[in-house]
Amino acid sequence: MDKLSTDWSLIQSFLAVAESGSLSAAARRLGQSQPTLGRQIRTLEAALGAPLFSRHAKGLHLTETGQALVPDAERMRAAMKAIELTAAGEEQEIQGTVRITASVFAAHYVLPPTLARIREEEPAISLVLVPTDVTENLLFREADIAVRMYRPTQLDIVTRHVTSIEMGIFAARSYLDRAGRPERIEELANHALIGFDHDDQIIRGLQAAGVSMRPEDFAVRCDSHSAYWQLLRAGCGIGFSQAMLGRADPLVEELPFEVGIPPLEVWLAAHPAMRRTPRVGRVWDRLAEGLRQSQLPAAKR
Repeated sequence: MDKLSTDWSLIQSFLAVAESGSLSAAARRLGQSQPTLGRQIRTLEAALGAPLFSRHAKGLHLTETGQALVPDAERMRAAMKAIELTAAGEEQEIQGTVRITASVFAAHYVLPPTLARIREEEPAISLVLVPTDVTENLLFREADIAVRMYRPTQLDIVTRHVTSIEMGIFAARSYLDRAGRPERIEELANHALIGFDHDDQIIRGLQAAGVSMRPEDFAVRCDSHSAYWQLLRAGCGIGFSQAMLGRADPLVEELPFEVGIPPLEVWLAAHPAMRRTPRVGRVWDRLAEGLRQSQLPAAKR
C-alpha cells in the first residue's frame, strides 16, 4: 500500500478509465500510451487486492470495488486540483501562458481582434484559445479564463459582466435580391427563415413580435451558431445574429425590424487563485476592455 499512498497518478489513471470506459480513450485523454495505462491499473489493483474493472464487449465496466472507490478518488482529484490552483495563484511573473475558453462562435467571430491586441500589448504572454461549446471546468484548470455568453453559475469562481451584444435580423443580399425585401415584420412569414433546431429563443422572439412560428416552419434549422451564420451569409434565408458582426459584413443586409430577442450578456469567469496571478489578471483586464470596445460603434472606439 506504500505505492498507493504516495502516487496520485494511479488514482488519476483509474478515474480516466472509469469515466471514459476504455483504456484507449483514457490514454488519449491523459496523453499516455495504452500499455503504460494498463500497467498503472494493474498496479493499483494489486495494491488494493481486488479487481477494479471487468471487460465487456463495449469496453471496461467498474466492479463493485471500483464503484466504491470512485467517490474517494474524485475527492482526491479535487484536492489535488485545489493544491495546483493555490500554487499557481502565487506565481508573480507576467510572462507565461494563459488559456482562454469560449464558444466556437465567439472564438471565430468575437475574440480574434481582442486577442491580437493583447498579443501586441503583452508579447511575453502566450495565449491558448480553446473553442468549445462544452463548459470547461475552471476548478480543474481546464482553462484560466472563460468567456461566456451567459452568467456563469459554477460555484467558487470570480465572474464579471463586461458587455452585452445586440441582436439583429439579417439576410444575404443575394437572398433579398432574389426573394424581395420584406417591408413589414408580418411579411417574414412569407420568406425562408433560418432557425435553431432545439433552442426556441427565435420562436419566442418572433411570437412576441406578432409572428407565429413552429420549428417545422423554418426553411433551415441549425444549432451550431458558426454554421448558422455561414448558412445565412450563403443565402439560405433570413436569420438572426449579433448586430455588430452582421453590420460589418458586406455580404449581408440588416432588416429594420424589432424582434424581442434579448441581447447576449458577455461574462468573464476565472478561479480566484488564477485571477490573482499577474499574467491572468492582465489578460482578464484587456479581454474585458476589448470585448466592451467591440460592441461600440466605430466612431466611439
